[in-house]
Amino acid sequence: MTEVLKSAHFPTVRAWVDGWVISRKAPRPVREPWGLRVDVGLPGHVARHIVSAPTPEILRRLTATIRTPGTWLKLCAPPEAMAPLLPEPWAVQDPEFMMTARLARDPVPAPDGYTLAVTTRAGVTVARVLTAAGEVAARGQFAIAGETAVVDQVETAANHRRRGLGTVVMKTIATAATSMGATKGVLVATAQGRALYSTLGWTLHTPMTAAVLTA
Repeated sequence: MTEVLKSAHFPTVRAWVDGWVISRKAPRPVREPWGLRVDVGLPGHVARHIVSAPTPEILRRLTATIRTPGTWLKLCAPPEAMAPLLPEPWAVQDPEFMMTARLARDPVPAPDGYTLAVTTRAGVTVARVLTAAGEVAARGQFAIAGETAVVDQVETAANHRRRGLGTVVMKTIATAATSMGATKGVLVATAQGRALYSTLGWTLHTPMTAAVLTA
C-alpha cells in the first residue's frame, strides 16, 4: 500500500476512478494493497483492477490469482513495458493515454445545422450535438470527483467527423464543469482522441496499458 500511496499518479488515478464509476453507474471502487478494484459486473467486463504503480511483483500476484475471464487490468505504464509481464491468456489492448487539463469557461456554439443540448442526471452531465433531425452527431459526458471533472465516452458519429464537433463537445464540457466547481479535468484517451485533446490544451499524465483475461 505504501508504494501505491507514494505513486505520483495515484491522486489523479483515484479521481478518475471515482468519476468513472459515477459516469458508468458502476459500484464504488474498493481499495486493494496494489490499487483499486471496481466490480463492474457486465458481460466481458466483470471487474477492473487499476494499478497506478505497476511492478513485476504486483503483476505476478494479479495474474496468478485472477481467474475470471472478462477481468480487466488498467496499468499506469506503457504497453511495451507491461506486455512482457502479462502471460497468456491476458490480451493487451491498443495503447491508452491518461490526460489532464486545467479547465476554463470557453463556450462555443454548434456549427450551422446543429444544435447543442446539455443535460444532467444522477451526477452525470451529458453534452450532445444534434442534427436538425434530432440525431446525435457527437456527444460526451462527465462526472465530478472533488474538484476534478472526469470526462468519459466522447465520440463523434462517423458521418459527422472533421466538422469541429468534438471541439464543441469538449469546450461545452469544460464550461459546464467549471460552473459546477471543477478546476481540472482527467480522461483516458485512445491514440486518435489524444490528438484532438492535445490541440485543446490537454497534456499526457501517464501512458496506460489495458489488458483483459480472455479465457
